[in-house]
Amino acid sequence: MSRRCHVQVRFFRPPAELSRYFTTFYLAEIDVPEGERAIDYLHPEWANLRFHSGERLSAENYQGQTIDKVDFAATGPSGRALRFEVGTCRIWGIGLMPSGWAKFVAAPADTLADAVVDGQVHEAFAGFRPLADTLFGPEPDIEGELARISAHFLARAGAPLADEERITAIHTALVDPDISTVSQLAETVGASDRTVERVCAKAFGFSPKLLLRRQRFIRSLSQYMLDPSLKWIGALDGHYHDQAQFVREFRQFMGMTPRQYGKLEHPILDAIVNERARLAGAAMQALDTPDGQRGGSR
Repeated sequence: MSRRCHVQVRFFRPPAELSRYFTTFYLAEIDVPEGERAIDYLHPEWANLRFHSGERLSAENYQGQTIDKVDFAATGPSGRALRFEVGTCRIWGIGLMPSGWAKFVAAPADTLADAVVDGQVHEAFAGFRPLADTLFGPEPDIEGELARISAHFLARAGAPLADEERITAIHTALVDPDISTVSQLAETVGASDRTVERVCAKAFGFSPKLLLRRQRFIRSLSQYMLDPSLKWIGALDGHYHDQAQFVREFRQFMGMTPRQYGKLEHPILDAIVNERARLAGAAMQALDTPDGQRGGSR
């Protein structure tokens, strides 16, 4: 891994008509010395589409599923870390909220949970290939590229989803740090446990119980990444019983211990997390609220 990796990140709010479907659009410009690759780990998050210009991305999930040097990487909603590596490139990232997944992706979320695939090959992402094929021109053009992304999704937006209000209600409850149990979640949403389970599988990719645990973990991880001086004990979410419980969940979600993670360099994620917190409100996209207000749940 290069110690001389330079990363510049810009975040853009989606058009107002699309704000309930996407977290942010962002551009990461990564410069790595020739012949080297930067390695990092994506934390659990909502689904993402990543379009690459320059050296292509490779990645591997915890199950050993890999993509090798692709220009359109698609990830489903995740509950485990994803190892990836890149060289010098420009990456446009599009964060899909659960309603965005249900709206634009041709597959239930639980069938692609934790998946990492080549979007140019996997049929669930066929609708995005025209964007992948036309996004980049011969020269970098941020305004033009952003306009093409917005135009692509505005043209496909159409009428609201049948379950859109319920998806939004579940999402709002999930990012509320005061809600920590499935029964609280179902009561807040005003639906049966079975209905919440069904909608979560289709649009969120996981059971409500796992999603609540993931949110608790992400709140803690984001605090640590924004301020490592807190140490892990200072970053823990208040719903953890003790540090031992957090360590167990860290192993599940990240595939390593907090100590192992803290010793790794994070040349790309450090830049993204800090800039996202500064400009987009929340350090991680799983903390974004579904109402167009970013970062209200840290």
